[in-house]
Amino acid sequence: MLSDHIAWIWRSRAYHNIIVMAILCGTGYLIRLASRREYWRSAWKQVRVRKLAMVCLLILSIYITVGLLDSISWSDASRDTDGELRRDSDGRVIYEPVALSLLDRLCTPLRERVEKTYSAPLATHSFSKETIESPDGRVVRDYPRLMYGGAHLGNEDSVTADILRRIALGLLIGALIGALVAGAIAVGAGRKEELARPRISSDAIFWGVIAMALVFALAAIVLIARDYHVLGTDKVGNDVLYRALKGVRTALIIGGFTTIIAVPFAILFGVMAGYFGGRIDDVVQYIYTTLASIPGILLIVAFMLLFGRGLFNLCLIMGIAGWTGLCRLLRGETLKLRELEYIQAAKAFGVGHARIILRHIVPNVMHLVLISFLLRFSGLVLAEAMLSYLQIGVEPTRGSWGSMIDLARMELAREPIVWWSLSAAFVFMVVLVLCANLFGDAVRDALDPRLRTE
Repeated sequence: MLSDHIAWIWRSRAYHNIIVMAILCGTGYLIRLASRREYWRSAWKQVRVRKLAMVCLLILSIYITVGLLDSISWSDASRDTDGELRRDSDGRVIYEPVALSLLDRLCTPLRERVEKTYSAPLATHSFSKETIESPDGRVVRDYPRLMYGGAHLGNEDSVTADILRRIALGLLIGALIGALVAGAIAVGAGRKEELARPRISSDAIFWGVIAMALVFALAAIVLIARDYHVLGTDKVGNDVLYRALKGVRTALIIGGFTTIIAVPFAILFGVMAGYFGGRIDDVVQYIYTTLASIPGILLIVAFMLLFGRGLFNLCLIMGIAGWTGLCRLLRGETLKLRELEYIQAAKAFGVGHARIILRHIVPNVMHLVLISFLLRFSGLVLAEAMLSYLQIGVEPTRGSWGSMIDLARMELAREPIVWWSLSAAFVFMVVLVLCANLFGDAVRDALDPRLRTE
């Protein structure tokens, strides 16, 4: 049946791969167009000389890579695990494998190694005492050994020594990669300046150290996570590091897809109101003034209660409620642009309004759209965490930092306190928001005509 095939495509998340590929192709096309304009090339040169901004961009690239890995998914028909039973249109019970993302497959050890309950980071024993039978036959209350965390160690092996060996190996890998990066930058600078020998500059040393630090951190985490729970486990024994990584995609979708929904509304209404003026301007101002007067949190809560929790519903209502500020900004910029000489000359030569808007108005307001996107991104990530904490955000089964914080409320009331779930979500979220803000500030300074320097 056609309906069964459509339902299978929806459940198998095959459409996700198409959307991801379309977004990547569209982003690449926009970057290519921007690289052909001197204005954007000059702005990129100013951003590139700011080392802190480039480090933030590198960290954001890691987050984006994790999000893309979690967005590309497919199902294995040959697997007997990770599936579900459902009824087709004829009422027959069939088995259907669940689609796993590329991140799920790379993190298979983290996903499948489920303990009984809480365990602290890098622990080899459970966090809670249980009634167990000792080797001599006595029944005692003690901390049982974990099934997976440190299971490769014997009773006499030292956990600290094993972890230090893995950290040392990660440091060695980071040092090698850092030296290669510094050498490559030095060779490139030498060729550019036509020097006989590579010149070790401060930039080469800086980026070598940054590469060493990042590679060391990633290598050490990967090496340790092979046999330990780096950030511990939650109440049902799931690895907290795996849950935190699954929250990256949700945060990127909230920040990116919400903006994709809001930007077309803002560009359409803002440019039309500023360019045509008159009654169109009055109608647009009435619409966004009325919408902006409604408290955003109440509008989101009412929408989610009516249509249910879900990532798409949350992005949709946040996009609808969040375009008014950018629309007002674009309207004011368009009012200024329409009075410039080249716009008036185009009108005098009989150029149509649509061509003037697409060729002259919209390209000259895109820097405001980009700045707004980068500065709004962090606010949207924090908003998702707050809404999930209020239990009106995404579904509890979906990976989300807000859901982790929500579930950590009761954990903080325990004695002793289970702190690692809250800390993991907090650290992952703060790093993403901080890097987005710092990089957004650099882009704003590069694109702001009052702050730009040639």
